[in-house]
Amino acid sequence: MVTIVVGGHFGDEGKGKMVSYLAVKDDVDVVARAGVGPNAGHTVYHKGKEYGLRMIPCGFVNEKASLFIGAGVLVDTQRFLKEVALTGSGDRIRVDGRCAIIEEKHKREDSSDKYLKDKVGTTGSGCGPANAERAHRTIKLAREIPEMEPYLADVPLELNTALDDGKTVLLEASQGFGLSLFYGTYPFVTSKDTTSSMAAVDVGIGPTRVKEVIVIYKAYTTRVGEGPMSSLITEENIEDNPLWQEVLKDAEDEGIDGGDVNDILAKYFREWGTVTQRKRRVGAFDIELARYSSMVNGATGICITCLDKIFPECRSVTEYAGLSDRVKSYVREIEEGVGVNAVLLSTGPELEDVVDLRKD
Repeated sequence: MVTIVVGGHFGDEGKGKMVSYLAVKDDVDVVARAGVGPNAGHTVYHKGKEYGLRMIPCGFVNEKASLFIGAGVLVDTQRFLKEVALTGSGDRIRVDGRCAIIEEKHKREDSSDKYLKDKVGTTGSGCGPANAERAHRTIKLAREIPEMEPYLADVPLELNTALDDGKTVLLEASQGFGLSLFYGTYPFVTSKDTTSSMAAVDVGIGPTRVKEVIVIYKAYTTRVGEGPMSSLITEENIEDNPLWQEVLKDAEDEGIDGGDVNDILAKYFREWGTVTQRKRRVGAFDIELARYSSMVNGATGICITCLDKIFPECRSVTEYAGLSDRVKSYVREIEEGVGVNAVLLSTGPELEDVVDLRKD
């Protein structure tokens, strides 16, 4: 059985935490990383330590699971080796030999290209130039890099063999639907598609092998970098939104001030990009984008994260009955707007801070 986890807004939805939860809770056999590459970071809290991962699958927290990086993922060799040491996963992480390798020249080009840097808001990680070079058929592959040799594998063969043997596979995508090269807010997008279909392609799994697609949404929408954001909270529209007026008051009660409304909210929610450390803009839950991304991704269920940031009373709650009426009402409103039932609700940063609504 294959479960795919993807982001439904603009990234930063909390995929890392939820992949970690599923890897442990469901005791999966295999966790595979799809997505663009090291331009997207996932944050995991495990055994009192915070991990900011850009290469190793977040499911490494299940110490029995085999870990894979699919051929569609760009690999930064030094970053990969650093995370192998950080997570102690060298004996169980394998990388497809057909992964394209990001070199220093790609990072320099990414950082110096004024269009990409100043308008699109690239992370400077080299992913865009590397994907462009791959399309020109001139890029180096992982099988050509001596340091990568101990970790090489035929990932599609490994994953499909595992499935044939009745094992469970958790597929971890990166970024979010709004950043898809095809379906996102072009040109303010990443350098490839970010949907569940692309995730399956990245690791070499056919669509008939996928049983579940869980689309992750934050309880509010955030976006780092440039690009349109229709649900952005501003001085003008917050006056007509009682919920966000209350959130703003909570922030001010904590002594957070200075700048405009969005600066205050970003500070209150501690919204800073995992990779770039740039401030994320804060918006109300974008229901239209969520409904569309759920459709294109073929969601079988949705997950709503960071509920505790808007509704502090639900922090660390793990049972539905323990949620306040206003949290339950908010979740129902999202479910009705998206047209898909919520299967997971995240109520805090720790792995166990989850209300699991799936049937046993």
